[in-house]
Amino acid sequence: MKRLFSVAYALSMLSCVWGQNANQIEFTEYDLENGLHVILHEDHSTPIVAVTVMYHVGSKNEDPSRTGMAHFFEHLLFEGSENIDRGEFDKYVENAGGVLNANTTQDRTFYYELLPSNQLELGLWLESERMLHAKIQQIGIDTQNEVVKEEKRMRVDNQPYGNLLEKTMEACYDEHPYKWTPIGSMEHLDAADHADFMKFYETFYVPNNATLSIAGDLDIAQTKKLIATYFNDIPKGTKAIPRPTIVEEKRSEERRSVVYGKDRLPLVVQAYPIPAQGTPDYYAVDMLNQVLSGGESSRLNTRVVDEKQLALYCGAFSFGLEDPGLTLAFAMVNMGNTPEEVEAAINEEVELMKNELISDRELQKLKNSIESDFVTANSSMAGIAESLANYHTYFGDANLINTEIDRYLSITPEDIKRAANEYYNKDSRVTIYFKHNDEK
Repeated sequence: MKRLFSVAYALSMLSCVWGQNANQIEFTEYDLENGLHVILHEDHSTPIVAVTVMYHVGSKNEDPSRTGMAHFFEHLLFEGSENIDRGEFDKYVENAGGVLNANTTQDRTFYYELLPSNQLELGLWLESERMLHAKIQQIGIDTQNEVVKEEKRMRVDNQPYGNLLEKTMEACYDEHPYKWTPIGSMEHLDAADHADFMKFYETFYVPNNATLSIAGDLDIAQTKKLIATYFNDIPKGTKAIPRPTIVEEKRSEERRSVVYGKDRLPLVVQAYPIPAQGTPDYYAVDMLNQVLSGGESSRLNTRVVDEKQLALYCGAFSFGLEDPGLTLAFAMVNMGNTPEEVEAAINEEVELMKNELISDRELQKLKNSIESDFVTANSSMAGIAESLANYHTYFGDANLINTEIDRYLSITPEDIKRAANEYYNKDSRVTIYFKHNDEK
């Protein structure tokens, strides 16, 4: 959900927390009796506060006959509440000089308000209203249904290779709910009735399924009092929260397909199953992908794009998820070349990773890049608040904001080579060519 930027937001993005990222990020965390987990980070470098709430619900928690509900609620819960009129939620924040937004993934839904620090109480009130008094009315459902359909048209149907993720996930997962994407099915949303929406809200939008993470120019003692005022009386959820336990069966044969569409240049996509984020091998796989694709001097860009000129761009990244995810390698085929040639060139680089250790120079470059990424991720109040919430939600350890970098830096060239051999197995791979309709 894209929303308006403000001067306050622009300033916050420019106000890097210099020096702090080299030190420990201090925070206070505790639980309310209703199960709401609270994390507070105090920083007076700028007069800004980020008020965020992360709900541990994404598309993987949905009923297979009602996909798209988590993303739909990302939109629906800006419709107002018993105390906020329809269309007024945004105005409260914008009139206070702030900005608000939300996003949904396969694993969680995240809301935030970035406000001048003297408006902290406003952010707490808005999020408490969202959690306790949201209006799940038919008029709002009908309105947001059209909004979501338009978003799908813009971001999927009418975007170059817009169905890439949808087709790839369908091919990679047979049983696990990762097989559908957060946008879900428009037919499922059309078929949902008011009772379906109420059930979803009452199941997932409860304090014991949420993390309230606040970072910025705040006083912790005073903030605790305000949190108690706005959140203590919200009842704990009583419904069982569905958590998928399905383990996708390992494939023993490569899966190949061709998807036809309107895009003129062919695209090659390869996907390999990888461990869940946070597991020891995930870090080796992620570093492997950064060697292949991290920057202009990466192996895929240097060999496939620059030297052989087979592709206009080529890369690989870790699609890290709460349950086992994917490595996605991709390349847009250059004119005069074939997808088969590009695929062979990508596979050649993968085989090199399996047979050779990366150089000391590559390892140092990799570690420098990782350190830079961690600094960037925690260079704003919104970034810190989100990182703290992520680490608690997924791993139950918010202090990973300070220590996860050590997991990356401890990875050796031998670890990366082993990961290439263990997880980049052609028999478990999915390969998809995206071609123009004229090539049928």
